[in-house]
Amino acid sequence: MKKNVLILALAVALAACAGPQVTRVQKLSETADAPYRNVLVVSLFKSFDVRRYLEKDIVKQLAARGVAAVASTSLMDTRTPVTRQTFLAMVEAQGSDAVLVTRLVNLETGARLRDANPESTYIIRPTYYYNVWSVELKEYIEPQTLELHHSFVLATQLYSVLKKEPVWAIESTTNVTVGYNERGDTSIITDEAKSIVRYLSRDGLLSP
Repeated sequence: MKKNVLILALAVALAACAGPQVTRVQKLSETADAPYRNVLVVSLFKSFDVRRYLEKDIVKQLAARGVAAVASTSLMDTRTPVTRQTFLAMVEAQGSDAVLVTRLVNLETGARLRDANPESTYIIRPTYYYNVWSVELKEYIEPQTLELHHSFVLATQLYSVLKKEPVWAIESTTNVTVGYNERGDTSIITDEAKSIVRYLSRDGLLSP
């Protein structure tokens, strides 16, 4: 249940976060056949929409660097089996030399009530008495709101088609704070995509 809540939040919440904190889990080995020119992008979430959003943004970031890339969700629909055989068929059809896979590996979530700031209005009037004033205070306090906190970790691995093994991996941790009824853009997903591709480029895995 908690994972489903976070996946929905990834797709629709406007987060108050500093961006993903990235850790290299597997550095590119000297024997890897990098750099790569044609990448199949795969994300593994229960929500097909979240998979599509993330893959689309990663493909966009790769294309901006001159790398050929295709999103797996552009080659399938919600009824297509999410299996190894499905992705291997895509690799063969697209002539991919690498597969980029991102999945959710950890989640912590919680909630707390947030007090709204009161709004005060003062009306000050003089009285008949010297240096005595009448003060009327009106205070409006909104109901408490529920604030949701999520901390999640995404694991991203790059697989070499030729080597048939992962040659590079990172984990990115993101902290998200949203109001229970808030809805916004998909900036969280865009930030994740930018971060993943930035590290791919920085570590020398991409070739335009």
